[in-house]
Amino acid sequence: MLIEDTRRSALSIARSRAFAPDRSVSSNDFMTIGDVSRTYSLSLRALRFYEERGLLQPLRRGVTRLYDARCRARLELILKGKQLGFTLTEIRRMVESSEDNSTVDELPLAPNQVLDQITLLERQRADLDVAIAELRETHARLASVPAPQAAVA
Repeated sequence: MLIEDTRRSALSIARSRAFAPDRSVSSNDFMTIGDVSRTYSLSLRALRFYEERGLLQPLRRGVTRLYDARCRARLELILKGKQLGFTLTEIRRMVESSEDNSTVDELPLAPNQVLDQITLLERQRADLDVAIAELRETHARLASVPAPQAAVA
């Protein structure tokens, strides 16, 4: 059994695997929740949360969740949307829209939606840069002050 590097992002895993929605699904194409968790470096809790929110709908055999190729492709779209900074509500709309158009392998993004998201992410990056600078200043100030010595009784 091969052990995957857990430091790989879910998106790099998604990029390395092509999805063919028209191929026939056999019982070997199903993965359990544990398999999906390990493959995509996600917690079981996250997968269950996506299911609760209606983003994923794995097949059920008793209490066992089974993820077929189509469900895993949907998960890859969800992860791609998350990495691009979209909310789960936005991702749900995009994923449902892509399924309506039978384009399951990419998020349907409009040019203005892409520009709006870039603007949002740039604003967030600027906010993070300010926070990092303030923390660096605080750390430098704290590091230059000698630690108080304990009183000797």
